[in-house]
Amino acid sequence: MQKNVSVNDAEVQEIYSDLHRYAKKSENFAPQVREAIADTPQAFPRLARQLIWTDVEFISDTPGKNSNSLLLGGGGLTTTRLAQLVENAQERITIQSPYLVMSAAAQKLFRQAIQRGVKVRINTNSLASTDNIQAFSGYRNQRRQLLKMGVEIHEYKPDPQIRQRLAHNASTAPEKPPVFAIHAKTMVVDNKTVYIGTFNFDPRSENLNTEVGVIVSDMHLANAVQAAIETDMQPENSWNAATDNPDQYVAVSKRSRVRLYQLTPIKPLL
Repeated sequence: MQKNVSVNDAEVQEIYSDLHRYAKKSENFAPQVREAIADTPQAFPRLARQLIWTDVEFISDTPGKNSNSLLLGGGGLTTTRLAQLVENAQERITIQSPYLVMSAAAQKLFRQAIQRGVKVRINTNSLASTDNIQAFSGYRNQRRQLLKMGVEIHEYKPDPQIRQRLAHNASTAPEKPPVFAIHAKTMVVDNKTVYIGTFNFDPRSENLNTEVGVIVSDMHLANAVQAAIETDMQPENSWNAATDNPDQYVAVSKRSRVRLYQLTPIKPLL
C-alpha cells in the first residue's frame, strides 16, 4: 500500500482544509441541524431540570480479560456484576440487547431466576433487522430452549411503527426506507436498578471483549428505561418470538445462510 500512495502531505492538508471550510458554513447544514444549534442555549436549562442526583456505580473490564489462547472462559468484572444483579432480582428483569446468545452459565442463572418467580423479558433483533447473522445463528440454535425455559422474547422489526418518530428529524426522505435495528444494551431489575453500557448478551461480551457501563439505582430512571424498552416490545414494533414466527418475514436466502452458521461450532466466538 505504501508503494502506491501518491498523495503528499500538502495535498492531504489542502483536502482537510477544504472539508473544514465546508463544515464551518452553516448554509451546508440541514435545516434541523441549524435549528438544533440555535436552540442550544435554551436546551441546557431544560436538560438541567431533568438531572437526577443519585449514586452511580461505574463498572469496567480489564483489557485482555481473557489471556488464555486456548480457552474462552475469561469472565470479567462486568460479567460478575451483572450476574449479581440477576441473582438478586426479586420480581422482574427486562433486557434490551442487539444479540442474544446465552452461555451455559447464563442459562443456569436465568433459569434459577425464573424458578423463583422472576419475570424475564428480552427485546433483541429479529433476523430481518439484525446486522450480524453469525450471532443470530447462535440465538436461533437456542431460541426454542429459551422460550421453553420461560423467557419472554420480542424480536425487533426492521420497519417498526416507531420509526416514524425516530426518523422525524431526517433532512430528506430516503428513496429506500432504512432498516431499523436495536443497538442499545440495557437491563432493568425490579423497576429500580438499571444498567446502561456496552455489554451485549453474548459470549463475546461475557468472556472476550472489554466492556464498560454504569449501574444506577434510581426508580425514575429505571422506569423511563423500562418504558422505552416496553415501547419497542409493542406488537407494532416487535414480533413475539413465541407466537409470530418472525423468521417467515425474511428471504429464504438469508434463512439458508443462518442455517449454515448454525451447523458450525462458533458459539464461544459470537
